[in-house]
Amino acid sequence: MPSLVLASSSPRRAALLSDAGFEFEIVPPRLAEKFDVTVTLRELTLWNAIRKGMFVAQTRPDAVVIAADTLIALENEIIGKPADLSDAAQMLRRLSGRTHEVCSAVLIYHQTSGRSAVFHDTSRVSFHRLNRATIKNYLAKVDPLDKAGAYAAQGTGAEIIAKIEGSFTNVVGLPMEKTIPALAKFGIRPKKS
Repeated sequence: MPSLVLASSSPRRAALLSDAGFEFEIVPPRLAEKFDVTVTLRELTLWNAIRKGMFVAQTRPDAVVIAADTLIALENEIIGKPADLSDAAQMLRRLSGRTHEVCSAVLIYHQTSGRSAVFHDTSRVSFHRLNRATIKNYLAKVDPLDKAGAYAAQGTGAEIIAKIEGSFTNVVGLPMEKTIPALAKFGIRPKKS
């Protein structure tokens, strides 16, 4: 069975794979994510996931490499990661009381065999109405700077999220409902407990 490499520095993606029983190595891609408002949410996440995965696959051609990218869009306007805490607070104010889309794209690639799988998932997330005190309190509990939209669904996410339609793990950063069967096609399965 080939080894699995996660092409990501995201602790959330690593936790999702680990919690599902997968054994893997983490090799973060050393490249900047692209951000282009002229393409769709799905196109941009696919573009970034493919770039990350191909970058890491060059160094690990015998491994099955999995890479992902997650972004959000509010009324078709793509929102990335905040530049600083002020930007994070502004993002949360924009999302307050509204529903936005979260899209995660995934590449699974085995360079030696030339096999690949690319897929995406989209969920809808509705926020509670947030006042300044709620936003300040939330930002004191999480590091928003490495998260699209400045928030995380897991943990304290329930304080600001009213409802998630679709995959919860997609909102976290890796749609496991699609990822597990896709990895199985590459011979990668969770460790038996």
